Amino acid sequence: MDETLKKEWFAMAPSSRERTESLPDPKFLTIAEVASMMRVSKMTVYRLVHDGTIPAHRVGRSFRLTEEDVNAYLQKSFYDAG
Repeated sequence: MDETLKKEWFAMAPSSRERTESLPDPKFLTIAEVASMMRVSKMTVYRLVHDGTIPAHRVGRSFRLTEEDVNAYLQKSFYDAG
């Protein structure tokens, strides 16, 4: 890569500080925390994750779910029973 082109490219790219300041840190929850929050079993949460109903991230051998994704699932699953 040409040296001047490389300098121009790096000048356009946002710095790591700009990237981290613009994005809020997501809060990650374990399967057990989500199950407790929803008052269901851990197996129910695992089923929702494996079905793709709630997106999850694999960390080693365990799953982590963002609080935002769990809240979005709960919001769309509410309905008026009356």
